[in-house]
Amino acid sequence: MSREETRIKLLELIEPFVESKGFEILDLDYYSGRQGKVFLVIDGKDPVTINDCEEISRTVSGLLDLHDPLAHAYLLEVASPGLERPLTKPAHFKKYKGEPVKIILNEEVDGSIKYAGILKESDDLKIIVAKEDGNEIIIYYEMIKKAKLWFKKPDKVRKKTK
Repeated sequence: MSREETRIKLLELIEPFVESKGFEILDLDYYSGRQGKVFLVIDGKDPVTINDCEEISRTVSGLLDLHDPLAHAYLLEVASPGLERPLTKPAHFKKYKGEPVKIILNEEVDGSIKYAGILKESDDLKIIVAKEDGNEIIIYYEMIKKAKLWFKKPDKVRKKTK
């Protein structure tokens, strides 16, 4: 079974349970091998706390032990989305219209797979990103490998005056 097939299998197993607890899975990454890892990013109506992550981790761990979907040892990590939250569904892109984003594509477009800029528009098929050079790029969801909000530090930090 491929890495992506295993990731989808894990998502199908875990997602209904996480949703029943009032959370949404924003991202699920899976890595096999000696240092195997299942990494979940969850979100909720309120900011996600450490206690929320611990609760989901304990219960997802039990669920994985019960169904035993992985044939090797792994580490389970559950985290909140943080400032650079993943964008994985059209609804996420619509919610964060006007915000800075970073996008990694599956294949090169105009000589690059990485784009950063302001999320100008989104609909059910695509997004439009205004790049830092002022040009816009249209990106269809199926082209996106990873997308997240981009926490941009201010260019200049103002010093307090006495």
